[in-house]
Amino acid sequence: MANNQPCREDLPEHIGIIMDGNGRWAKKRALPRKYGHREGAKAFRKIVEYCDKIGLHYLTVYAFSTENWKRPKDEVDSIMQLLEQYIDEAFDHKNESDGVRTKFIGDMSALSPVLQEKIKRIEALGEGKSGLLVNVALNYGGRHELVHSMRALAEMVREQKIAPEEIDEAMVSDHLYTAGQPDPDLIIRPSGEERLSNFLIWQAAYSEFVFMDVLWPDFKPEHLEEAIRIFNQRHRRFGGI
Repeated sequence: MANNQPCREDLPEHIGIIMDGNGRWAKKRALPRKYGHREGAKAFRKIVEYCDKIGLHYLTVYAFSTENWKRPKDEVDSIMQLLEQYIDEAFDHKNESDGVRTKFIGDMSALSPVLQEKIKRIEALGEGKSGLLVNVALNYGGRHELVHSMRALAEMVREQKIAPEEIDEAMVSDHLYTAGQPDPDLIIRPSGEERLSNFLIWQAAYSEFVFMDVLWPDFKPEHLEEAIRIFNQRHRRFGGI
């Protein structure tokens, strides 16, 4: 969906969403967990379209964590198939949006070669665009991301490109998967759970959190609007008064 509307003044610049509750949604209906993930994928598409429509700049969604490999193989396979389907559909509709870009953040090396290649293609498709950037956190963990950043900085020290005492917060941020992007202003977690679960733990230092008692497959644009309304009632002090 093309972004033909002016940016709303009440919008955060960057929203993060922990897409939680797919399995419980299926269990409540006595369905296999994969059906919950299918409905969750539909909710994801609707939210991306809506965020593009209202003029959001950045959206980061938690799709698959480094810990999710512990789940049953058929469930993991279903999630990966849905991700491939999402990418394929994005290519099929690439001319319908003049702005949306997709970036995958996380360790892609554990994914199948086919999925890795599709990820490269969909990311390349967004080059030159300036609309909504959707970060899909895939095989992602906040602690793993910090280790990735630390290793990159350690290598720079080893090569004598920087001295240890030169390392500061900005330098750490510049070596995260979200380098060059603003930190999330608002992080939403549906499903009734109230924790970050290793999601954007560095970037979330001053984020506002909104926890909602709705399972992800049932999450609709009106839930997003409610979270934004709550966000706009907060007074963000960033450590000040």
